[in-house]
Amino acid sequence: MFAAVGDPIGAGLVASLARPGGNVTGLSLQQPDTASKRLELLRDVVPGLRQVAIMTNVDNASAMIDMRETLTAARTFGLDTVKSEIRRPEDIATAIDGLKGRANALYVCNDPLVATNRVRISTLALGARLPTMFNAEEYVEVGGLMSYGPNFPDLFRRAAEYVDKILRGAKPTDLPIEQPTKFDLIVNLTTAKTLGLTIPESFLIRADRVIE
Repeated sequence: MFAAVGDPIGAGLVASLARPGGNVTGLSLQQPDTASKRLELLRDVVPGLRQVAIMTNVDNASAMIDMRETLTAARTFGLDTVKSEIRRPEDIATAIDGLKGRANALYVCNDPLVATNRVRISTLALGARLPTMFNAEEYVEVGGLMSYGPNFPDLFRRAAEYVDKILRGAKPTDLPIEQPTKFDLIVNLTTAKTLGLTIPESFLIRADRVIE
């Protein structure tokens, strides 16, 4: 049983979300419209946003799904995109340096590589004057501008409900993979001020957490 897998199908854990098959089930982080929501939030706080860089670990299947969804959403919003591909920690500095003058903001696709290097990414992006969008608050706690993503405590609570059902006799193969239903918006006001951005009060009221 899993509580927060980015791409259970791509990882070979299940046959489909509706009919997992085998002996495993749980909750997926997949949610097709979140990429669009993240870009919408970036547009709300970055005046004149026109070009968005998308940083992706191209060796991670889940991150590639996020990138494709973000590219599609960007076209809907009329935004130009720049792909920033990484594979190793050593690629990060070069990738961000290459975005200077080419992007107004940086969207980072989540995966273990970027999570491990979140301080480096946030620091370098801030130095390059790039507002950043992530999927979890731990990125914002170390200097990222914003995050919008699943509420992990809620996912873990729902995972416990799966365990209860299985202990009562339910078969994992009969329990569909569920997706996130609760999402958190986190904003770092200190980072916004450093970037010279003024976050509207109406936007801050919508936030689940504001870091000052």
